[in-house]
Amino acid sequence: MTKKIVVTGIGATTPLGGTARDTWDALLAGKSGARRLEHEWVAELSIPVTFAASVAVPTSESLERVEIKRLDPSSQFALIAGREAFADAGLKVGDIEPERLLVDWATGIGGVWSLLDAWDTLRERGPRRVMPLTVPMLMPNAPGAAIGMDLKARAGVRTVVSACASSTESIIGAYEHLQAGLADVVIAGGSEAAIHPLPIAAFAAMQALSKRNDDPEAASRPYDVDRDGFVLGEGAAALVLETEEHAKARGARIYAEVLGGAVTSDAHHITAPDPEGSGAARAVLQTLEGAGVGVDDVFHINAHATSTPVGDIAEYNALKRVFGDRIDGGIPVSATKASTGHLLGGAGAIEALFTVLALHEGTLPTTINLDSQDPEIPLDVVTSPRTVETAGRVAISNSFGFGGHNAVAAFRGV
Repeated sequence: MTKKIVVTGIGATTPLGGTARDTWDALLAGKSGARRLEHEWVAELSIPVTFAASVAVPTSESLERVEIKRLDPSSQFALIAGREAFADAGLKVGDIEPERLLVDWATGIGGVWSLLDAWDTLRERGPRRVMPLTVPMLMPNAPGAAIGMDLKARAGVRTVVSACASSTESIIGAYEHLQAGLADVVIAGGSEAAIHPLPIAAFAAMQALSKRNDDPEAASRPYDVDRDGFVLGEGAAALVLETEEHAKARGARIYAEVLGGAVTSDAHHITAPDPEGSGAARAVLQTLEGAGVGVDDVFHINAHATSTPVGDIAEYNALKRVFGDRIDGGIPVSATKASTGHLLGGAGAIEALFTVLALHEGTLPTTINLDSQDPEIPLDVVTSPRTVETAGRVAISNSFGFGGHNAVAAFRGV
């Protein structure tokens, strides 16, 4: 029998704020997390893109010095978000039997800072000076492991690495693990900390990043005719999922229902999406079919919308395949990367969190920097917070990643 799965806790540290609530409030206020990078290496290495969306609050304000020293920034972000979500769900360590608590986490790149710092140390100072904790800090499963050890989760710690679709897949995995009875509570989400000269130089070399060095806050422009690439972001977001039965038994607040999701692949190109959007469209359709709802039931979409010229068109084509003429002005769409930047492996989690809060609070979040909408993408883009009735209504969150990964998650208001 299919169980009803719900969200009972949220947590985040992002370019917009150090908590889920601060992030949400800044999003609704139309703020941008993009800012100029002040690191010495920007000038020293002649980095072509001199801005990014760094976390708004340093991890030193939330973590102990020993935690910061032993964890890559991607794990630091994960621990902050995971702890907040767990506490927000009204839980503390020991409340859930460890063998019934599971972590489904995600990252797109993993501990890139730890890896490349260790390489610099090896070249400059020799092998004896490489930190013994280098491997545990750089491995992609380290963020999830950090949460699992901190919260005593012994039902399993799963890690998804599928580029920018990663943390949407982690949420889908959490839903499936709860349906399978593998846990009573799951912490799901994703984190990324790749604002480092190498990833920035590499993304810039492939023409993926915006080059608006003179105006960072306006650089991420989903659907705008002048969009020229995404803004690299960092941070983490976490959701606590559990069965409705378990949540009600302990008197938990319920934000929204999770209807599941689906994963497909394009098998088209390592970085470019299928321009026709067929794989992404299949992910949406399979999500709705699995949830037992119809195309006409979807009233809101949090789009992947990276602000790349090719990607935004491909996603529109996918939505057109699914929703037909109704997508042209008939379904409100939010493109929240305009504010947060692109968190890569953490993007799906923060956008799922936004979708959950939109349903919980009856407010659709804004899309900033849309000055002149591309006529080839005639969507109803939410450009100021929009109050709506959400009880019983369905919203989806889309994530697509390099390698042709497509992941879509669906939620319903309660």
